[in-house]
Amino acid sequence: MKRQVSYTWRLRNVMADHNMFNTTELVPLLAERGITLSASQVHRLVSGTPERLSLPVLAALCDIFDTTPADLIVTSAQNLAPRRLAAASDSSTSPGHPDAIRPRRATLRPAP
Repeated sequence: MKRQVSYTWRLRNVMADHNMFNTTELVPLLAERGITLSASQVHRLVSGTPERLSLPVLAALCDIFDTTPADLIVTSAQNLAPRRLAAASDSSTSPGHPDAIRPRRATLRPAP
């Protein structure tokens, strides 16, 4: 059975829990921990959901807010519904079967 996994990035919520509402406040705190990101990079990190995140940045964020990665990233997984299969029928008469698209024999008639 296939499963669909997803995640929610909660950095903005964690920042708000620590009374930090400007993304620019995060730049010097990251720099203290050896992470150099521009203000626009930090803004994208806070306002969006990153697809890739380096472990040093994650570790620095956990240290800044005294949290665990589980507080910053909430994951979920659910089973996907099984795919429906087409109803069984005579394969030679189904429209997608190669035998169903045979050409008809042409009949030649004399010209009037």
